[in-house]
Amino acid sequence: MKRQNDDLNSHLNTAATLTDFSLLRLLQIHDSAFPIGSYTHSYGMETYIQEDIIRTKEQLIDYCKAYLFHNLVHGDALIIQEAFHAAQARDMTYLKELDVLCGAMKLAKESRDASVNVGKQFMRTVLPLIESSFLLQWQQKIEDEEVKGHYAVLYAIYCEALGVDLYHAVMTFMYASISGLVQNAVRAVPFGQNTGVQALNALLVSVEEAAKLVMTLTIDDMANNALGIELASMKHEFLFSRLFIS
Repeated sequence: MKRQNDDLNSHLNTAATLTDFSLLRLLQIHDSAFPIGSYTHSYGMETYIQEDIIRTKEQLIDYCKAYLFHNLVHGDALIIQEAFHAAQARDMTYLKELDVLCGAMKLAKESRDASVNVGKQFMRTVLPLIESSFLLQWQQKIEDEEVKGHYAVLYAIYCEALGVDLYHAVMTFMYASISGLVQNAVRAVPFGQNTGVQALNALLVSVEEAAKLVMTLTIDDMANNALGIELASMKHEFLFSRLFIS
């Protein structure tokens, strides 16, 4: 409970802690041009599209909300929160445990592979951007195959090294995840960019709500409630044609 109260109090004071430069660095790693491959993944959404479950803006918004609250909040976003605190404490043992949990909670092989592949590409991209001995230690753990290198854990380590606050690290991660899904839906569903922009705008309140919710949770709240999405991810590799990797 103390952790929850501390995180909530920290969130209330984030306006003083997120500097312009920190904000710019967060924006850089979430830019669609940042070469980590996250925009090549649909995380099961393409299965729903091909099965005609997602055909309208409203259906896309419903899917994104399910992914946000039943996948990210109790999954990767919660991992980020725990890994951020572990990085602050330089607790390598707990970070290794979180890396295992991050893989274990992803039931679909494509989702696990996507998490690792994006993580490794993220590592290659950000290493020249910052001097961090702790980040280099984590890279060595990946190279020595002591950890898989899941993206959520690495993202938290990098954000802590940047000196950004946890709440905004979580919120921008969630925004980028949902933005990526919307952009991919625009590519795969017969509706235009304006519809995608409207869908994403409608989701902004949910992103903020989800980020605030994560700040109240602990590792005991980790769960995988997105079973439909997991099943769609498992079916994805057997689709007749695919635009996305997962």
